[in-house]
Amino acid sequence: MNKKTLEKAVKMALEVRKNAYAPFSNFAVGAAIITKDGSIFTGVNVENSSFGATNCAERTALFSAITAGQRDFEAIVIASSLNGKAVFPCGICRQALADFNPKMRVVLVNSDTKQIEQDLLLSDIFPGVFEFKC
Repeated sequence: MNKKTLEKAVKMALEVRKNAYAPFSNFAVGAAIITKDGSIFTGVNVENSSFGATNCAERTALFSAITAGQRDFEAIVIASSLNGKAVFPCGICRQALADFNPKMRVVLVNSDTKQIEQDLLLSDIFPGVFEFKC
């Protein structure tokens, strides 16, 4: 992935974050997942009054890309801020992403400062990934 694609994904994640539906937590998250061919798909968190039906931005972006026929992912950019810091993806999102590429880059952007705080591999923050094999 080139620098221009990453910069575009960061801008898209920050922009789409404005569309998050978070009336309960007021914690808005935007995500942009980058495919190996350079396509970018976005997603936001969508809360629900039953909480269990809430969906994270990372999975929304992933599901959007899968719906479009994509399966090869290179990176995900996550734009958020909680207590002044960018936030890591939850465990469910880590597992969903790892099913496609456990070596995917995870780029954390602080939505307050608009700066990248961390750029690391999914396998670094999610060791011992669950693999279901028949």
